[in-house]
Amino acid sequence: MSKEITSRQQDYSQWYNDLILKGGLADYSAVRGCMVIKPYGYALWENMRDQLDKMFKETGHQNAYFPLFIPKSFLSKEAAHVQGFAKECAVVTHYRLMNDPNGGGIIVDPDAKLEEELIIRPTSETIIWNTYKTWIQSYRDLPLLINQWANVVRWEMRTRLFLRTAEFLWQEGHTAHATAQEAIDETLLMLNIYAEFAEEWMAMPVIKGVKSINERFAGAEDTYCIEALMQDGKALQAGTSHFLGQNFAKAFDVKFSDKQNKLDYVWATSWGVSTRLIGALVMAHSDDEGLVLPPKLAPIQVVIIPIYKGDEQKNLIDEKVKVLMITFKALGIKVKYDDNDNNRPGWKFAEYEMKGVPIRIAIGARDIEKNVVEVARRDTKEKMTVSIDGLAEAMHVLLNDIQTNIYSRAKKYRDENISKADTWDEFKKVLDGPGGFISAHWDGTAETEDKIKELSKATIRCIPLSNTQEEGKCILTGNPSRERVLFARAY
Repeated sequence: MSKEITSRQQDYSQWYNDLILKGGLADYSAVRGCMVIKPYGYALWENMRDQLDKMFKETGHQNAYFPLFIPKSFLSKEAAHVQGFAKECAVVTHYRLMNDPNGGGIIVDPDAKLEEELIIRPTSETIIWNTYKTWIQSYRDLPLLINQWANVVRWEMRTRLFLRTAEFLWQEGHTAHATAQEAIDETLLMLNIYAEFAEEWMAMPVIKGVKSINERFAGAEDTYCIEALMQDGKALQAGTSHFLGQNFAKAFDVKFSDKQNKLDYVWATSWGVSTRLIGALVMAHSDDEGLVLPPKLAPIQVVIIPIYKGDEQKNLIDEKVKVLMITFKALGIKVKYDDNDNNRPGWKFAEYEMKGVPIRIAIGARDIEKNVVEVARRDTKEKMTVSIDGLAEAMHVLLNDIQTNIYSRAKKYRDENISKADTWDEFKKVLDGPGGFISAHWDGTAETEDKIKELSKATIRCIPLSNTQEEGKCILTGNPSRERVLFARAY
């Protein structure tokens, strides 16, 4: 099966598409720019969603659901917001179809035009803040900590499975607070939750930072982000958390009375991650043989494959595996016994390697006699012989080791591909070579940022939160700079 995969060196983009399609994560749709998430890919998303949902609820957030359709007038209430999303909006103009009287099939009924067009949500700030106006009256109603799991539509011209599609799945948190500091604290809390999830569950190292003005979310005062590095040296924004100030509260007249009975506008945040995380996971860890999935998120953590001749051996193996499965499941290990006789063991080995299953166990009748099995780990391709006694416990330890190893490998690559550049020539040399993150000085102006992007196709990924003040000169203009920022070409 690996022969069907384009190598990363030959064509990284095609390699990525091959893994998504042949790994059974997604497929193309009849609707231009949209994708079908297949069961294996959706199981991966469910594992991500369930863990994130748990982390949100542990910090006091509750789930709700808001309409898919947003009145057009709502988007025009916050000028920066509508400007940021205007070119991506899908618009509903009619509410009924009819048979073409000329025999041309189904047509839009011209008499069924909506009085006000509806926007299919590109994000939900406007519809949510219009609702919050009726929910929030006093300081007793704050903080309001709401999250929504939903789909959104952003009309994309150039699409790529999981990374950029016209419709995608995500979560969007929208919170309201009595003070600016409480809202800023919330913004950073959620940023840290995203970083913890990325590193501890996705095994993907990230850099936490704040966006430049040009890269800021439309309508936000500040946008914080986590940035990851893919194996081709390009960056990927993996999650964002926005301090919205009072912009949306003022746009939708959301006020509260404080303890002194004075009216003030509430302070807001929004934050979100999407199915783009699946694309990040694939590009951060996988190889030319297929997917490599971190055990904590893998839909199948261990697959057991029987090797036998005849029904007698098969029955012997079935009985042994039945007992093993009970022990595996008691330890919370997601295990699959693939005793399908339509495919030979070698085909199954290749199939589960392609799907990135962390551990493969092969068991035969002779193995049972010797009380051992063959274990293969996906991350290193290492094979080992393990005693059947205590097998489940040993696999539990091995899964933890694989999770740690995958993270360490990705972190080593990321750290080795952060370069410093003090001149424009140095900057271009890194970009045109290995790529990666480039730590460089910038004079802080939007004009310079735009010019650098125009000349190099690299953008400021973030101003790292870990930054310390360092006097220097902008790589392009030579103007004074107080700190380095991270540039990269990005998805």
